[in-house]
Amino acid sequence: MPESGVSRAQQIPTPDTGAGAGLPGRPAPLPPGPAATARRTGLLVTLVLGGLTALPPLSMDMYLPALPAVTDALHAPATTVQLTLTACLTGMALGQVVVGPMSDRWGRRRPLLLGMVVYVLATAICVFAPTAELLIGFRLVQGLAGAAGIVIARAVVRDMYDGVEMARFFSTLMLISGVAPVIAPVIGGQVLRLTDWRGIFAVLTVVGILLTLVVWKWLPETLPPAERHTGGIGDALRTMRGLLADRVFSGYMIAGSLAFAALFAYVAASPFVVQEIYGASPQTFSLLFGINSVGLIAVGQINGKILVGRVSLDKALGCGLAVIVLAATALLLMTSGVFGDVGLVPVATGLFVLMSAMGLAMPNTNTQALMRTKHAAGSASALLGTSQFMIGAVASPLVGIAGEATAVPMAVVQLVCAVGALACFLGLCRPWQQVAARA
Repeated sequence: MPESGVSRAQQIPTPDTGAGAGLPGRPAPLPPGPAATARRTGLLVTLVLGGLTALPPLSMDMYLPALPAVTDALHAPATTVQLTLTACLTGMALGQVVVGPMSDRWGRRRPLLLGMVVYVLATAICVFAPTAELLIGFRLVQGLAGAAGIVIARAVVRDMYDGVEMARFFSTLMLISGVAPVIAPVIGGQVLRLTDWRGIFAVLTVVGILLTLVVWKWLPETLPPAERHTGGIGDALRTMRGLLADRVFSGYMIAGSLAFAALFAYVAASPFVVQEIYGASPQTFSLLFGINSVGLIAVGQINGKILVGRVSLDKALGCGLAVIVLAATALLLMTSGVFGDVGLVPVATGLFVLMSAMGLAMPNTNTQALMRTKHAAGSASALLGTSQFMIGAVASPLVGIAGEATAVPMAVVQLVCAVGALACFLGLCRPWQQVAARA
């Protein structure tokens, strides 16, 4: 059963630096009170988990401005170089299935540190990759290793928090992960002004080294030995099968993944839709992309700071999914010409509303799913992440299926995903039954 919703961060041991203890002629300082210790520990863990959550979008999006340069430098077709993105995304999806059960068996720190070390090595090799094929291979390894940060960050949150506190923490992580995709291409572009595309991987290598050191120094173990699984691969597979057999968990997982796919469709199609179809400049596109990200972050913070604790998570989630459906419907009507030639502003407004509503959908689906899975938070986090990336990867190519002259496919994909998410939430999670059971 879910616990009271009180944070358990104060139970996590804090790193002992020994600063100022036992100095001659100076009395030892009084130990901080429990509240101060909990606040300091919570801030450190928030920053560490935020860095782990931001690393995957940095690895993907910092590299985007360099794609043409990679094509020229390695004398490879653009379609081949595009596979470096696909390989990294695929690795991030599949790696979570491996690392999640590992963290349930051996604790959170060891698999995470191992993943970070492999990430640093793979990224460093990408700096010197002589061919596109080798770059694709090590981008796959980079994604597989980087998945450790995604899946273990969610598992650590589940270890430390319950109920509304967990929802608030996920909203805070959304603030960090929402900023990363916005600034990553800007950072990549600035790096390209100083060096070539290999410099981007050099910067990512340094970031990986620093984050590894921070994890080693400041992220404590959050899964006690008594709560770890002792079985092997078979036990891990049985655990995942049991999670998938849980109708409510699967409902939240699929609903969140379909909502994430609607977001993926926006990311994949928006550069083409905004610039090619509606004639906006790259600067205008960047501005709109940033505004939409701010909307997502702002609603996520409203969810965590205001709604959580006052409104049930299922009500907030249902509201978010309903708004996404309405925004996607409006986008389909506008892009299909039902209202005539509406121009960029109404379409941009619809995209803003759709993206902002993700701030209600994403943290609450993760929270509600993980609330049911304290016994296997790593495996549950792996299923959540893998499902999101795989469904998103399937949805993204569909936005261009009708060619370059229409934005209708983007709106269709978003509407189908949004309706599917709402249907899974209502049909599988059945929130009214959970309310009746708690009454």
